[in-house]
Amino acid sequence: FWAYFQVTVKLVKMQALVDEAVLPGDVVGNIVGSSEAIRLGPGLTQNGEAIVATKAGILRHRAPDKFWIENSQKRYMPATDDVVIGVVTEKLGEGFKVDIGTHQPATLSIYQFEGGNKRNRPNLPIGSLVYARMIVANKDMEPEISCVNSASGKAEGFGPLEGGYMFKCSTGLARQCMAPECPVLNELGAAIPFEIAVGINGRIWVNSGSVDHSILLSNAIVNSEYMTENQVKVMVGELLERIKSR
Repeated sequence: FWAYFQVTVKLVKMQALVDEAVLPGDVVGNIVGSSEAIRLGPGLTQNGEAIVATKAGILRHRAPDKFWIENSQKRYMPATDDVVIGVVTEKLGEGFKVDIGTHQPATLSIYQFEGGNKRNRPNLPIGSLVYARMIVANKDMEPEISCVNSASGKAEGFGPLEGGYMFKCSTGLARQCMAPECPVLNELGAAIPFEIAVGINGRIWVNSGSVDHSILLSNAIVNSEYMTENQVKVMVGELLERIKSR
């Protein structure tokens, strides 16, 4: 979860380490005052006047005030504002229990849908997929998710995922797929029309209207995790040729 500290940090050092590899115990910043707020995400903690890495990975920064350590792992550690793909496991009086890959399921209220209320209750059978945003991610509280944008109150892409195919991957690969320029998605998008939803919790949903294309998409994305851009181009080309030769 995101921790809030009303502190001024030597951002020069932290900015210099952004996109660099850090190890547990590395000091990535130091507190020197008390006028600016920053948000420390997964993999970072405050130890006295130091900001210290608690796990190995890449130091990331999202303007204006978020810092976290990004690494590739199978187990998802929830953080506020993460986008996730969940599976409905139980219906409640005014909501649902949703598996998001954590040690306990998240709660999704009927009021966390666009226009959702008792009279307009979302119809989500057990096993339904939902694309949602983490709104409560505290180790001492039950996780909660929402299918609306907090600023607008509109769905804006969140909500049930109809049809398609979901597969699992590492959290590191999921973050790669959410980057503005993702080589494998660019290559696939140039050859195959498809929809995609990526959850930071290591789940990806694709919908191409074709079983063969859905299998190709999932295989290409999983295979691309440790490839260079050139290797991705070759791999995608080979997969496309196999589909054409059938």
